[in-house]
Amino acid sequence: MGKKAFVSQLADTEAMASSKMIRTSAQKLNVVAGFIRGKSCERALGDLTFSKRRVAGEVKKVLEAAIANAENNHQLDVDRLYVAEATVGRAMVMKRWRARARGRTGRIMKPFSNLRVIVREREETV
Repeated sequence: MGKKAFVSQLADTEAMASSKMIRTSAQKLNVVAGFIRGKSCERALGDLTFSKRRVAGEVKKVLEAAIANAENNHQLDVDRLYVAEATVGRAMVMKRWRARARGRTGRIMKPFSNLRVIVREREETV
């Protein structure tokens, strides 16, 4: 009667890493995620290292975790990995208030986002 077994939605040549509650808006995070989509992991890591965006460090950590998962959990070749998917989603929004003139308030929104990176091993070219 127990729970049904978890069926992985990833292929045998894929590995995933995700991060929740990244302190930036989904729109800003999606710019950086789009910057690495489809690139080889080596090239994507180099681009994130020298990116001027503040959130690029968080994206780099998630990409490094996905590469480590591919190597250690799925025994994939690190040199043939590329970023197959990098999806961004909205998480919660902290709402704060700031006093303004004449007894009014100004609304401050502090959004959070989720990031999911899937790396895939390229097929061998013969």
